[in-house]
Amino acid sequence: MRKIRQVLRLHFEEQQSRRLIARSLGLSRDAVSDYITRAAATRLPWPLPDDMDDAALEHRLFPPVVALAPARKPEPDWPKVHQELKRKGATLQVLHEEYLSEYPNGIAYSLFCLRHREFTQTLKRYMRQVYVAGERVFVDYAGPTMTVVDPVNRTMRKAQVFVGVLGASNYIYAEAHWSQSLTDWIAAHCRMFEHLGAVPAVIVCDNLKSAVIKASRTDPVINATYQDMADHYGTLILPARAYKPKDKAKAENGVLIVERWIMFRLRKRAFGGLAELNEAIRALLVEINARPFQKLPGCRQSNFETIDRPAMRTLPATPYEYAEFRKVRVGLDYRIVVDEVPYSVPFNLVRQEVELRLTAAVVEVLHRGKRVASHARSNGTVPVIDPQHMEAAHRHFGLWGADHALEWAVQTGAHVHRILEAMLVGMRTREQGYRAHNGLKRLAKDFGNERLNMACHRAIEIGAPSLSSVRSILRNNLDRQPAESQDRREANFEHPNLRGSDYYS
Repeated sequence: MRKIRQVLRLHFEEQQSRRLIARSLGLSRDAVSDYITRAAATRLPWPLPDDMDDAALEHRLFPPVVALAPARKPEPDWPKVHQELKRKGATLQVLHEEYLSEYPNGIAYSLFCLRHREFTQTLKRYMRQVYVAGERVFVDYAGPTMTVVDPVNRTMRKAQVFVGVLGASNYIYAEAHWSQSLTDWIAAHCRMFEHLGAVPAVIVCDNLKSAVIKASRTDPVINATYQDMADHYGTLILPARAYKPKDKAKAENGVLIVERWIMFRLRKRAFGGLAELNEAIRALLVEINARPFQKLPGCRQSNFETIDRPAMRTLPATPYEYAEFRKVRVGLDYRIVVDEVPYSVPFNLVRQEVELRLTAAVVEVLHRGKRVASHARSNGTVPVIDPQHMEAAHRHFGLWGADHALEWAVQTGAHVHRILEAMLVGMRTREQGYRAHNGLKRLAKDFGNERLNMACHRAIEIGAPSLSSVRSILRNNLDRQPAESQDRREANFEHPNLRGSDYYS
């Protein structure tokens, strides 16, 4: 309360100067003069009336000023302007022009920008990130877990809750799965994209091992499978900086909402499996996304339909097929081993490092980003060999088989087939049969198929079905000589050492 009563008393009763009054009461001389002047102007009597207190005295000397406020120009709908700025290509200048088209005598552009800044400061008192429609989705795991009964072995297990939040509309997606492993992490993203019906341009994630192999502010190393999934959907992975939760504040807030409005409300329910838990989560998500905002128009669902979804990318024609990536070194036998099954690669990559892309059905071999081999994945232990990966000499031996050799022999000649078949029966190892086959093919090349067939016939007649016999016959031209006739004649005399034909009857 101003010291008006003391000033008037010292002036009228004590007849003190204004300088002394100011020094005595700790006021400025101008303030003392103002009090005395206002008392004279209002014809205030002294001594003051008994019913006049300090508040009435102050109101007498300082009456409220009633001024006619000028007519205010119509204010824009700031929540609507703030939401429109999230659309791609939106600027304050364009929105101001739209405002003037509706209110020609409205506020100027500079005041328009100032009032918008003042409105944004009422939303939050720290720097706000402006997210373009359809640009980013923030993903993370909730800290608490949900208890679920495993339907297979009927044991109690903890389920992890995955949360995704869109940047512009704040639309929330959540689901539960068994772990934070790479398989569940990738599957959660694929189901989220299917639920949204579109794909955002950027995924902002935490630095868990399923997403980031090596965290770095400038050059983070993304998990190869996670990057392969992003390439399939045409999106970009942008990990948050380590220990910087504000980089993914949307995800942190979404996790908080899921923990409070979903997990806490489901804490007393017993679930017989993940399917039952996820059904309950989806029901509560519909309620959360349909809840109206407190300071902005609409809700998460309506904003998603009008802002985010139209600006997001369309889903690819086929869903992502889960693939693992490994780095291995090719052995001297130009093979790599996957789950104890050997697979061939081109022989010129011996002892070089290659990258494997493994799916449930295919084994792909990549070298310097280029696919060099592809095999159907095998569940047995038999090596999977592509003949084109082998050297010429190795391919000939590796693919040799007795059936193929006998087919060649049939085409060459009937006697060649008989003698090769007889030789293969007596062979104990595959290498012996391979050498015998190659030996006959070499003789066919040197002497011709017809002479080889006749030589084999001669070898069979003399009872010597071997490669060395056939080679000797050809070199000595015995195949071109008529065979010697051996007529059997009975002895025409009697001798004690001759038994005769009657002996064997």
